[in-house]
Amino acid sequence: MAIYRFKISFEDFDDVVREIDIKTTQTFEDLHRAFHRSTGYDAEKSSSFYISTDNWIKGDEIAILPNQRKIDNGVTLMEKAKLSSFVEDPHQKFYYIYNFERPFDFHVELIKIILENDPNIEYPFVVKSTGEVPKIIDKNNLGAFAVTTAVASSEFDFLNELNFVPEDTEELEAMGGRGINAPEIDEQSEEEEEKDDFADSDDFEEDFGSAGKEEDY
Repeated sequence: MAIYRFKISFEDFDDVVREIDIKTTQTFEDLHRAFHRSTGYDAEKSSSFYISTDNWIKGDEIAILPNQRKIDNGVTLMEKAKLSSFVEDPHQKFYYIYNFERPFDFHVELIKIILENDPNIEYPFVVKSTGEVPKIIDKNNLGAFAVTTAVASSEFDFLNELNFVPEDTEELEAMGGRGINAPEIDEQSEEEEEKDDFADSDDFEEDFGSAGKEEDY
């Protein structure tokens, strides 16, 4: 029985590659699960292979855990799709999207056809594993991360406007050392100006108050 060797690589991370040997009679679901045993990702996620052109233009879809719309449209299911039924070229390519909720895109290439399988190997079999896969961020923690980032950003917006870097500390000191506390200094100045205004009002009464009384007399 013949064996396909597929090279699977991240579209955005070229240095992360897996090569998997799999029987021609096995399914896309077998390939999907074998790949994620090598990545550590959860295979129980809605994902799809697409028959692809050499330029990675997606064609017919082959899905696992599809949504109702795809089911209604008659999408091909991975568990029912044998690899040999969709390989028409010795360099066949598939575009693969894992986890539509937080997707990663992959290029899948047939790089070798082995005419005889090894009876000592259980297929699918990962023959090559290069690079560490990126971690998937837990979307439940994104809110806290966003809030923290927003607070930090708002505190230093005025420094960003000045293109501030740590080496600019001396320049800030030369400007009067205002830095982050500049608004507080401005508030103090306003309070002092208000006091001066009241003082001027008192002086006005002292200078002109008696003159007004003499005219009334």
